[in-house]
Amino acid sequence: MITVDVALKLGAFQLDVAFENEAGITCLFGRSGAGKSMTINLIAGLARPDRGRIVLDGRTLVDTRAGTFVPPHRRRVGLVFQDARLFPHLTVNQNLVYGRMFAGEAPERVMFDQVVETLGIGHLLRRRPSDLSGGEKQRVSIGRALLASPALLLMDEPLASLDVERKLEILPLIETLRDTFGVPIVYVSHAVEEVARLASRVVVMENGRVVTVGTVEEVLGPGLRDVGISRFARSSVLQGTVSAVDADYGLTEVAHPAGRIWLVGDAGPERREVRIVVRPTDVTLARDPGQTLSTRNILAGTVERIDTDDGAFAGVSVALDGQGHLFALATRKAIDELAIGAGDRVFALIKTAALDQRAVANTETFSEL
Repeated sequence: MITVDVALKLGAFQLDVAFENEAGITCLFGRSGAGKSMTINLIAGLARPDRGRIVLDGRTLVDTRAGTFVPPHRRRVGLVFQDARLFPHLTVNQNLVYGRMFAGEAPERVMFDQVVETLGIGHLLRRRPSDLSGGEKQRVSIGRALLASPALLLMDEPLASLDVERKLEILPLIETLRDTFGVPIVYVSHAVEEVARLASRVVVMENGRVVTVGTVEEVLGPGLRDVGISRFARSSVLQGTVSAVDADYGLTEVAHPAGRIWLVGDAGPERREVRIVVRPTDVTLARDPGQTLSTRNILAGTVERIDTDDGAFAGVSVALDGQGHLFALATRKAIDELAIGAGDRVFALIKTAALDQRAVANTETFSEL
């Protein structure tokens, strides 16, 4: 468990942040400049706070009142940055062994072969970083951090420089790290899809402060309304159960109290609990779902709130039947023509083509944390 309660002033910017992480992945989420990376640096010992304490598994790393400051190499904290930061003159094997040097007398040393197998990098061991793809470099960087047998893993936007395909390749590996090695992770990101898939707890930061803390379902979507996040980034997270796989058409059916959700691909097995990320621009609202449509996903709910300004768009928060919320973007003109207001019954239509099973998280793991 890690407890963070620190403050630091850098020029005109004031950081004052407090949170706890017991297990799983805690995501620090917010816009660029919110103070997420600065918080990571304080935990890692790369910067000193003006005030506060950092305690990891009962061991005090920082206590400004007591004058305690454990140097970075003695904290047993693994670091993975946006850029892999591998040593260019060393092979993959040598980069990994370098991480082992910092394991010290760790009570549970992570095994080299296990890391290599889990990350699928055995065939890369003799290569140098210049011969690796971006995704391969990040795999090696993660491996090096793990081989230090850390009590905590810090990941500062590790997927930001990767394309979509490489991100979808690395995300399952991070889930595997969480589940296989049991190392708590503090993960920095401003990508809703990453947070929704990985987080057991979300800490939303704005202007150097924590503005809200909670589960993914509580924090994302409508919960981001008052924390400065762009309405275009306020994706919603729905939780459902895999009910069927249609192999003939390459689709997965997910049961939700408000209706059925179809995903592209195989997200089985059946009865698996999953999280689904829905972008606000992929939602169409209707008073009545109408006649036969190509859209397969139709969820029923009640309008909770409509936010408008002088622009063209309106943000509509919908409480779905049974559980969950959905945030949709529509033009103000469309909302007026449909005469939709708070308290009205609506149907949310979502194209199946907008939902990909590769970006779906398994929630069974989160319930065990």
